[in-house]
Formats: sequence, C-alpha cells, structure tokens
Amino acid sequence: MKSITINGSKRESVGKKSTKALRNAGQVPCVLYGGDQAVHFSANELAFSKLVYTPNAHTVVIALDGGETFEAVLQDIQFHPVTDKILHIDFYQLFKDKEIAMDIPVAYSGNSKGVLNGGNLRKNRRKLRVKAIPANLPDTIEVDITPLKIGSKLYLSELSTDAYRFLHSDNTVVCQVKRSRVSVVDTEDDDETTEASETTEATKE
Repeated sequence: MKSITINGSKRESVGKKSTKALRNAGQVPCVLYGGDQAVHFSANELAFSKLVYTPNAHTVVIALDGGETFEAVLQDIQFHPVTDKILHIDFYQLFKDKEIAMDIPVAYSGNSKGVLNGGNLRKNRRKLRVKAIPANLPDTIEVDITPLKIGSKLYLSELSTDAYRFLHSDNTVVCQVKRSRVSVVDTEDDDETTEASETTEATKE
C-alpha cells in the first residue's frame, strides 16, 4: 500500500488555549494511539490534503522533529461543522506483525454482458473493510464484473484471498446488474429459452 509522509512537531501543551493557537496558525492538532503511550503532535493543514481529500487508502509515516518516525493509519478525523476545516486527527500506530482493520476502496473493471445488454450496474460497495498485517494491505480490491449478466449478483465470498480477510459476512452483495426498461435478455438466456420451448413442443407432438 502506498504511504504518505506527514512532517510534524510534538506538542508540549494539549490545553484548549494551545490547541486554538495551533489552529489559528494553520496547524492541525493530532494524536497517535496504539503504542506504549499516546503521542501528541501537530502538522500543517496542507500536509493532509493527499491523505484526507482522496478516495484512495494510504498508510502514513509520521516524521517528527528530532528524528522520531512512526508508521500509522488515519483512525478518526473531525471537521468544523461550518467551514469544513480539519479540527483534529487521530492516528493508530502500525506494527509489522500486528493486524490492522482498514477500509479499502473497490476498483471495478471489465465489461459486463448484462450492462452491454442495457442492464444497470449497481455498486453496492464502494469500500470494503479488511484486516491484515500492514504488508498485506491492498491499495484497492479488484472486482471483475465481466461474468455478470442481468439479474446476477457478485457476493463477497467470490473475492476470498489468503492475503487479508474481509470483515463482512460472505453473503454481502458487492455489486449486481439490475434490469432496466431498455435491457434485453442475454443471448445465452435466449438460446436456453428457445431450446426449452422446442423441447416442450416436441413433447406435445
């Protein structure tokens, strides 16, 4: 998984006055959890643009003054209700041998036969939550919609992998092709219907 480096400074004071002063200076107060003790730091608000304002998933390298570095993932973020400015961010520290849960975006590919015949592709899941050690976290979860016909559904059980595990039930619908007013019956279905009709007629005779 791709990583983004955030350069920050440790916070000596975590009171309301110092927090307000940081925000007025264009800094975002942050906390890193998951280690022996919480680490309070701040970083320039612009440093978070590629991490926050993107549909992609990233891990983070937090580089602090003095040479300390931590690998982490974004855990929680607070925005101002009016201005949408970032008010506070929580991070969770990563360890190479410890699994972490994370929401991963779904990347759809292929040409569905059902869609080509006028069906509508419904993407039930834009992201899926997985759990894995950091080295096995994927950038995206690839989903090939090519086999889907009108009325078909793709279930999470069809995306099983040894690299990570999904934190959803196996019968979770990832996507499906719904019939529309302009859709036509798939060719294979036409052939099956015709064959069935011919068999029926022959039986009557």
